Amino acid sequence: MSTRGTIMQGLRRRLAAVSALAMGAALAVAIPTPASAAARVDNPYVGATAYVNPDWSAKAAAEPGGAAIADTPAFVWMDRIAAIEGSATAMSLREHLDTALDQGANLFQVVIYDLPGRDCAALASNGELGPTEIDRYKNEYIDPISDILADPAYANLRIVTIIEPDSLPNLVTNAGGTAGSTDACATMKANGNYEKGVGYALHTLGAIPNVYNYIDAAHHGWLGWDTNMAPAAKLFKKAATSEGATVADVSGFIVNTANYSALKEPNFKVTDSVNGTTVRQSKWVDWNYYVDELSFAQALRTMLVSEGFNSNIGMLIDTARNGWGGSARPTAAGPLTSVDTYVNGGRIDRRIHAGNWCNQTGAGIGERPTAAPEAGIDAYVWAKPPGESDGNSAPIDNDEGKGFDRMCDPTYEGNGRNGNSLSGALPNSPLAGHWFSAQFQELVRNAYPPIDGGGTGGDTQAPTAPTGVTATAKTSSSVSLSWTASTDNTGVSGYDVFRNGVKVGSSTTTSYTDSGLSASTAYSYTVKAKDAAGNVSAASSTLSATTSAGGGTGTGTLKVQYKNTDASATDNQVRMALQLVNTGSAAVDLSTVKVRYWFTPEAGASTFGTSCDYAVVGCGTLTRSVKTAGSAAGASHYLEVGFGSGTLAAGASTGEMQLRLNKSDWSNFNEADDYSRSTSTSFADAAKIGVYVTGALSWGTAP
Repeated sequence: MSTRGTIMQGLRRRLAAVSALAMGAALAVAIPTPASAAARVDNPYVGATAYVNPDWSAKAAAEPGGAAIADTPAFVWMDRIAAIEGSATAMSLREHLDTALDQGANLFQVVIYDLPGRDCAALASNGELGPTEIDRYKNEYIDPISDILADPAYANLRIVTIIEPDSLPNLVTNAGGTAGSTDACATMKANGNYEKGVGYALHTLGAIPNVYNYIDAAHHGWLGWDTNMAPAAKLFKKAATSEGATVADVSGFIVNTANYSALKEPNFKVTDSVNGTTVRQSKWVDWNYYVDELSFAQALRTMLVSEGFNSNIGMLIDTARNGWGGSARPTAAGPLTSVDTYVNGGRIDRRIHAGNWCNQTGAGIGERPTAAPEAGIDAYVWAKPPGESDGNSAPIDNDEGKGFDRMCDPTYEGNGRNGNSLSGALPNSPLAGHWFSAQFQELVRNAYPPIDGGGTGGDTQAPTAPTGVTATAKTSSSVSLSWTASTDNTGVSGYDVFRNGVKVGSSTTTSYTDSGLSASTAYSYTVKAKDAAGNVSAASSTLSATTSAGGGTGTGTLKVQYKNTDASATDNQVRMALQLVNTGSAAVDLSTVKVRYWFTPEAGASTFGTSCDYAVVGCGTLTRSVKTAGSAAGASHYLEVGFGSGTLAAGASTGEMQLRLNKSDWSNFNEADDYSRSTSTSFADAAKIGVYVTGALSWGTAP
């Protein structure tokens, strides 16, 4: 971690600002006596006694098994301007600091989290400040926090800050050109207010000698690819040298803030191979260079030093919810049948996708806060206090500026940032930051290392196993399942569906459709029930289901027409124009409709970006994703286009939709053998482009 060599330079900035205020107001101002520069330490966590938030502690102690961890120190979140002064139900920042002194603590941890246009790629934690309100951020948020932290009464506290989670990394991955991009992130990248805000926070808080700033640096499942990691390091440097800040204002970085990525994956390494195929090529790893947070944090630290940050910066890792223990924790790698079975059978991170972030089912409390646990790591910390919700699972009116993000809805089928997978979120969750009892109890039960007494006094009875699992419908690429409801002493909260022993999705009802399958292929399915306390039933009896043969043409009342808008079949993009036509006598709910264009990417990257250049119905109404589809000739992948809302009247057309897709490394395609491609330059019925309604083929011939 960096020892600030120019403490007095930062102090002079602060004294100058205070003096200017004094002259302007014509008042005598008492200048705070700074803490001694000699008191500054290389790692603030070594030898420290950290503050325990009594508000969180009381809630934790009231839960079954929570008393065992209720005295664990965690960060206090300043997530809006009003949090600084507190309320009738929440302590103010100053009250927290005073309580820390009363406890005899010498370490206080606080999250700085209120940037303009905050969380541009999500909605659950959207903030109160609009994209252009950088002056309010400085004057009404950072400056008041700085004034409080600089009070001489707190000079003997080591104050650790996390600077703005989920801000700068969004500018790297979600501000244009990728499947996960949003207009909001593009706006924040263009106006520069994330960088300005972070720089101002570093500069202002870094002038206080006993403050240690750590910048949020996402997690391995976000930035672990070279195409993301190197640009992120450069962006961190840019922000850390803006608005008066220097690298001396940065004590280090934190990864996995409020996330679930495993600290260590003990059962496989990124360098492993199965039958000549590397682990990096598995669907879970997806060509990432890192499989856990420790290896990512250490590698990122090395890169940041090479980028110009001080050579003794330290890393923090949030371990509050990445334990992944309990009975589902694997003890060895999976079978060597394929690289996917090897990884999926052995990974301790049991999320459906590494991009899932909201109230994750099956998660557990991780390592307890520990100072200097590994080389380059200043501490394992609890940045996100266990039991505080990531976001609400259904819309909730509120005055906190927090929206409804579908990634917190357990029925949501995902977006480009999570590979269009189910969200894996727990049901019945409250607003972000509000207490979520069911989640806390599940985290305690699944803790790794285990918590002594973690299950005492809680609901420990598992639901009965689902029965009567049947296949209600099959196509060449999907199987629809249903089963008889389980029973439980407190109530069943949902079901997990397993294909060939690997979890593929969840449902809050007694049905589920598994899609993206290969034609004429046998699959085995089991279902497990779970309750709100996290208890999981035994598996149902196994059902074997075989998908239909490829080539079946739908006979529904929709058809798709295609126009080739790509003059070259061997460049780095696939271009097309589509339109959907309702040939029936009744309106169709477009939210139930998906259009699939099958193609092969050849060599190069296995991840894709998609774009909509123009659509009569509006590009904003369209969803786009690329999925794998097996090994059929010319059709190993497909572009799936959906509609967020709307209806298509009888006899009507959506009008033209101009679409493009590219590989993430922008390598060339060879479209000549693509299943769905045609050379027609005017709209014509396209029998090799599929239209699916509620998961069933309605038009076209599947490969």
